[in-house]
Amino acid sequence: MSGEHVRQRKRPRLWVVLGACVAVLSLAAGGVFVVQHTHSQASATPTAPPPALKVLSTTPSGTGVSAGSTIAVQFSTDLAPGSPMPTLTPAVSGSWAVLSPSLLQYQATGALVPGATETITVPSGPSGVVGSRGQHLASDVTTSFTVAPGSTLRLQQLLAELGYLPLTFTPAAPVTSPAQEVDDQVGSFSWRWANQPAQLTTMWTPGTNNVITQGAVMNFENQNGLNTDGEAGPQVWADLLAAVQAGHGNASPYNWVVVNQSLPESATVYSNGAPVYSTAVNTGVAGAVTENGTWPVFARYTVTTMSGTNPDGSHYSDPGIPWVSYFHGGDALHGFVRPGYGYPQSDGCVEMPISNAKVVFPLTPLGTLVTVEA
Repeated sequence: MSGEHVRQRKRPRLWVVLGACVAVLSLAAGGVFVVQHTHSQASATPTAPPPALKVLSTTPSGTGVSAGSTIAVQFSTDLAPGSPMPTLTPAVSGSWAVLSPSLLQYQATGALVPGATETITVPSGPSGVVGSRGQHLASDVTTSFTVAPGSTLRLQQLLAELGYLPLTFTPAAPVTSPAQEVDDQVGSFSWRWANQPAQLTTMWTPGTNNVITQGAVMNFENQNGLNTDGEAGPQVWADLLAAVQAGHGNASPYNWVVVNQSLPESATVYSNGAPVYSTAVNTGVAGAVTENGTWPVFARYTVTTMSGTNPDGSHYSDPGIPWVSYFHGGDALHGFVRPGYGYPQSDGCVEMPISNAKVVFPLTPLGTLVTVEA
């Protein structure tokens, strides 16, 4: 009996051991499952998307920007090597440089054009700027800035350098960088020819916009296919700077006309500082006098119809007037048939014999100054 009792007491211990083993195996199996499950999750984690490509800033901005300013574009992330570059409108000579993987700077080989509005465009899409991980801008980024106007003094210096003024300019030191081309230079002006008449020399003041400067600008505009308004706008500055870079100076002589209303009335054409042609003329009668002063020729016709109002209130219309150079309102140098010349007979114009007007006409291109004096 006692033996059986002993065997009965040991039997549950076996089941306990077996149960413990099963539990251990289950835990072990569960542990393996957990480890395997964790490993499976880690291998399925997706790669983080690349950061968005954005333009953080473009410089410069606003108005009155210095012509020597640096153009730069800062991006939010690095660019890919060989990425397409932004564009400048109007174009500026030079090229983009990568200062850092996310910063571009334009290395200009010329100054920004005074008065011009410059537009920076950073292109988007498949053909646009590319990030280091293949990103593209969501849309084009466009910004603008306006360059400060150029100074009258520098305008005069450039016109003198190119031979459009009756003066030369000698700088104290040469320009050492393209950005300096629009900066006032230290130096001196001098008359191109000795002993010039006081009527011409007294009209000149460096740094002050005057009729000599206006006429020179008109002459430059005329020779370069621009609108001859005598205003030095962005296109005039752009062409002036290009002409200086290329060494393309004025190909024509500097001409000037003096109309003397003292009897007998006459007109004298000066070319490169010397009188080259004189003719008797007729100026305006009382009530339609020819005003004293100096103005540039602004319109020319080989033949035209002239019309207006006589001092007595009647109207006239004269077709076929030849060799016409308008210089002040309706006043012009032109040919006209009269019984005589040398005294007032016109309605304000400066009339001369037709054969003489034919000689004068080619000597008075747009921008030529006409001085009328008593």
